[in-house]
Amino acid sequence: QVQLVESGGGLVQAGGSLRLSCGASGRTFSNYIMGWFRQAPGKEREIVASITRSGGRTYYADSVKGRFTISRDNAKNTVYLQMNSLKSEDTAVYYCAADQGGTYKTWDYWGQGTQVTVSS
Repeated sequence: QVQLVESGGGLVQAGGSLRLSCGASGRTFSNYIMGWFRQAPGKEREIVASITRSGGRTYYADSVKGRFTISRDNAKNTVYLQMNSLKSEDTAVYYCAADQGGTYKTWDYWGQGTQVTVSS
């Protein structure tokens, strides 16, 4: 079992930046691929970024490439999402998730989410 807790969301003006954090407790954090997802009102949840167990490889949705950066610190059991040049369309609840099996399709554990609101 892994418990995930996101923080760092808030209200920011368009063009601004936020850094989300997701702290994990429970089993060995480095055993999990980690991902950030978001869900905007009336829309389906979508993946934003993911990072391998070692942090050596990352994936980004086209909509955030060049603006967002995912990273992890296995010693601190934390994954981050640095969000720059924010746009109004980035407004959503952001969730972190952990994938034990490495499928990138079945995400075993989820945080409670943190709201990001970008004002234009």
